[in-house]
Amino acid sequence: MLWLKALHIIFMVCWFAGIFYLPRLFVYHAMAEDQATREQLAIMERKLYRFISPFAVLTILFGLWLASYNIDYYLQAKWFYAKLALVLLLVGYHLQCGRYIKQLAQHSEQRSHVFYRWFNELPVIILFTVIILVVVKPF
Repeated sequence: MLWLKALHIIFMVCWFAGIFYLPRLFVYHAMAEDQATREQLAIMERKLYRFISPFAVLTILFGLWLASYNIDYYLQAKWFYAKLALVLLLVGYHLQCGRYIKQLAQHSEQRSHVFYRWFNELPVIILFTVIILVVVKPF
């Protein structure tokens, strides 16, 4: 079980590293004035997204596998439901990043770099909250 927990944490850290950097690329993309820079950023965004998506899947799979070892406990733990809700929110965030990548590559996305700076804050809040839920178990 400790191996599963270690792998769950490793994949989660890898996923978050990418999910923190990807919106930063969106900021640079929105600020870019020349076409060559925008094209290069679009390539970087697409490659990073493809790189981190398996980490998202592995994080979730190993998390579910871990939960299966003591499912009765987790099904009665309110903090666990809050964590699951935040993971679902993060999955939605991840998918929205994929949509922004497509829109930015097609030049159909018109949001400002300020929007993406704020958009970049959501995974930080999710990470802090999930760690507090898992470690402190406030409910």
